[in-house]
Amino acid sequence: MSKQQIKKIIENKISENRVSADGMFETGVKGVKLFQVTRAIHCAPAVYEPAIVAIVNGSKEAILDGKRYVYGSHQYLCCTMLMPLETGAPAASLKKPLIGVYISLDTRVMTELAIEMDSVAGVIRKSTGEPQPKGISLARWDDTFTEALLRLLQLGKSHTDTSILGSSRLREVYYAVIKGDAGNCVRQAFGVGNEIARAIEYLSRHLQEAITIEDMATQVGMSRAVFHRKFKQATTMSPIQFIKAMRLNNAAVKISEGMNVNEAAMEVGYISSSQFSREFKRMYGQSPKRWAQSE
Repeated sequence: MSKQQIKKIIENKISENRVSADGMFETGVKGVKLFQVTRAIHCAPAVYEPAIVAIVNGSKEAILDGKRYVYGSHQYLCCTMLMPLETGAPAASLKKPLIGVYISLDTRVMTELAIEMDSVAGVIRKSTGEPQPKGISLARWDDTFTEALLRLLQLGKSHTDTSILGSSRLREVYYAVIKGDAGNCVRQAFGVGNEIARAIEYLSRHLQEAITIEDMATQVGMSRAVFHRKFKQATTMSPIQFIKAMRLNNAAVKISEGMNVNEAAMEVGYISSSQFSREFKRMYGQSPKRWAQSE
């Protein structure tokens, strides 16, 4: 019943505020947006920041290093670190629109919660020899998450309630996520052992520079070999593959927004436009100029 209430709240909110049929809509709570898509959208390059994406109608897709994640109203997507993905909604239509909520994960609050929860619960961290959770995962809509999300979205009825209670209700949602299926991923991304997330954040700030594996490993105090192994466990890609994917996905987004191909290449650290075109075509199946024309 609570999930149906959530769906109704989102549909009413979109109906009240939309300028066009599709788009993202503010809720009044920082980092929380509603969205609707009424046409099929094929998967395209994107860079996801730490966030929760919960669907109440339809289904959405995300592709990471060839692995496809399809989720609807029974699971939500949890992305715990900056990730180069391909995302879309190929099944969306006017009759069956994609409707949901996007919740940014505030790094400071998530870190406080993760560390506090490990401390209070006396969680024993996994040994370094065990696989590290992935930076993206699907989690069940359990009762705790559903109730917390409902309480958050119900604030939209009152500006005063939203202003005063918004941050605390959002914290409840974060807590529900940490307690749920994605909890282990979240604790390792935002808790004490968050070296890979910090390395990716460093990469995102220096994307235009000639970043090496050694640079990233040094930032988190690891040897090259240990960093390489942990990085691949967390992201499914080697550091070199990840750097390339981050650059190409960022460039693809910039091109789709109207930026010149050569300018986009330089913005993400490519000196050679021919190398950029070769690697872009190898990843997306067509040249950047042709890809831009097809958008």
